[in-house]
Amino acid sequence: MSMNNTPAGERVHIGFFGRRNAGKSSLLNAVTGQELAVVSPVEGTTTDPVYKTMELLPLGPVMLIDTPGFDDEGQLGEQRVNKTKQVLGKTDIAVLVTDVAVGMTACDEELITLFKEQEIPYIVVYTKIDVIDGEPPMEKDAVKSDSERDSAEQKKQVLESDNRITDVIYVSAATGAGIRELKERLAAMLPDREERHLVADLVKPLDVVVLVVPIDSAAPKGRLILPQQQTIRDLLEAGAVPVVTRETELVQTLTKLREAPALVITDSQAFEEVAAIVPQEVPLTSFSILMARYKGFLRLAIEGAAAIDSLQDGDRVLIAEGCTHHRQCDDIGTVKIPRFLRKYTGKDLLIETASGTGFPEDLTPYALIIHCGGCMLNEREVLRRMRFAGGQGVPVTNYGIAIAKMKGILERSIRYVYI
Repeated sequence: MSMNNTPAGERVHIGFFGRRNAGKSSLLNAVTGQELAVVSPVEGTTTDPVYKTMELLPLGPVMLIDTPGFDDEGQLGEQRVNKTKQVLGKTDIAVLVTDVAVGMTACDEELITLFKEQEIPYIVVYTKIDVIDGEPPMEKDAVKSDSERDSAEQKKQVLESDNRITDVIYVSAATGAGIRELKERLAAMLPDREERHLVADLVKPLDVVVLVVPIDSAAPKGRLILPQQQTIRDLLEAGAVPVVTRETELVQTLTKLREAPALVITDSQAFEEVAAIVPQEVPLTSFSILMARYKGFLRLAIEGAAAIDSLQDGDRVLIAEGCTHHRQCDDIGTVKIPRFLRKYTGKDLLIETASGTGFPEDLTPYALIIHCGGCMLNEREVLRRMRFAGGQGVPVTNYGIAIAKMKGILERSIRYVYI
């Protein structure tokens, strides 16, 4: 998969944080080399997080995020600050942007505390150094007074001696000074990650793997959903042979194969039908279960599924998705899973849904959370949501595991992948 086509959930997320008018948007534009974010001397110009995908070598594909000022005020300002806090949940590397003429503020120190609490690697970037290191770009012929020069030099010495900050860099978005060094420092900040696979580590070269992909009213027109695409790519890179079919042609497909497949992977919605067709000796799982394993919360999701058996009349269940999309008439999150839940439990349940960034902070009202596979969320955000639920004592599982549980095939569907 080329870097340009790397899904958002697979990119390193780098968030730019700081006060209003600290220079976050200008710095983001300088790093990307594009006029991506609106720049203005008016405080609070950035009202919503701005996302930009790019390649930052040697780090690779990244997602850069420009956030609203963390010192915003008023009712709207509070909402913007909350949006910035939401971005923290998905940030792999944080960039604290501080105006060199202002220096470190209480707002900046609060952000550093949040970075440390959430164990986010961070770097402090002092911007607008062109007013200290030399003349502003448009005023090269102007002459600074001795007092102005002394004041600027004094400020720089204070900043350089600030022992509270261990990783500091000075840049100018106007002149480009320090931008290359910033990119290199960012690329060196992310710790090495253990190589992970969706499925490649479960198969051998030339293994035939059958992928069951229903094409119904809820399927995206003209394309496969992301976990299906990623699974096919992972199998090809492993030298395995993916065979893609619908559940309606699965019997004929298995008949045409000269030998039994090494593995069958199905969309969760067709679990029951596919399980009845595939011989017991053939390993069977789902795209959603593989995604839980890939994102690192398979064990937690399996444990959480047990709570389905304890649901009572009036219990609230949250069905959460990491992305937003147009709901179809037989949507899995809002229609199928609620139907499966009510039929399996026989209880009068209160079903609520959340999508995109709209994940509630207070989860205590819920008896259970059923989350999507999280393919559009990066690993940090997925695990944050899982830990968030665990910390509040709320069981959490995901679509595929919940459906396998309710269809009586959970043990079979995790046997091959739970290693």
